[in-house]
Amino acid sequence: MDEVTLLGLRVCREVAVLGSFTAAARSLGYSQPAVSRQVAAMEAAVGAPLFVRNARGVSPSAAGAAVVARAGRILADVDSLRRDLDGLGDRLAGRVRLGVFPAAAAVLAPRAIAQLAGEHPGLDVRLTEASTPALLRDVRNRRVTVAVIGAGTGLDDYDLEGLAVRQVFAGDLCVAVPVGHRLAGAPTVPVRALEGEPWVVGDGPAGDPQFGAWPTIGDPVVAFRAKGWPARLGLVAAGLGICLLPEPVAPSVPVGVTAVRVDDPGWLGRVTLAVTGPAPGDVALAAVDALVAAGDGILAARPN
Repeated sequence: MDEVTLLGLRVCREVAVLGSFTAAARSLGYSQPAVSRQVAAMEAAVGAPLFVRNARGVSPSAAGAAVVARAGRILADVDSLRRDLDGLGDRLAGRVRLGVFPAAAAVLAPRAIAQLAGEHPGLDVRLTEASTPALLRDVRNRRVTVAVIGAGTGLDDYDLEGLAVRQVFAGDLCVAVPVGHRLAGAPTVPVRALEGEPWVVGDGPAGDPQFGAWPTIGDPVVAFRAKGWPARLGLVAAGLGICLLPEPVAPSVPVGVTAVRVDDPGWLGRVTLAVTGPAPGDVALAAVDALVAAGDGILAARPN
């Protein structure tokens, strides 16, 4: 057992998860012979075969299953140790209170929090969802470090005087449609293509973006009303209508739903903003940078 290595554990776990040496090699960026050598070295170290070959690839033997089960915990501990050591050189520490409007909590905030955890392990991030007016009050009262809000056409003219503001996501509204819908084939559709479609609409908290039909469509057909995102998107997935969707939510839509952007010259748009106190410190600025990076990642991944 003295010859068991972290690389060997990582390779064996990948082989077990993917079911083949070739797939594991591709995932890890190694050659297939290199993966085979690592597995052979691990088998020599433990004194037992770790994988059984079958028609579909390989599966763990009894000894292999035991090694792979331990490998996950060992590698997680090593990764945690690496983060702790990296954090010793990071001067940022303390608590970040991140307040977001509900749509931003689906993808944007989790990705930003994950980035903060990786770059600044000394920070303790707490997440709060609330309406935009409540978030702005909390920023002014120092109960929230950074507030993520929506702004633009159709929203209240929020009082941001004396606060530091930065745009963190350049996406706008889009539309969720069922997979297989006539609009689902293209990433962008003209606004006139939405006319006559049945809409699933809902009301958000007071002061937050309200999600009805597309804003410039007159006299829309409302098929259903539902308050929460799971219900609205579930109705869309069932083919019962389409719904308005903030673009930051698009990567989290459930199976059976796809998001399309809308080309509408009459729509002036909305933006997502990060708001802090008038003189944000290093902790707040790090959180804003993480939000900007998360937004950039969402934009980079969307279809052209």
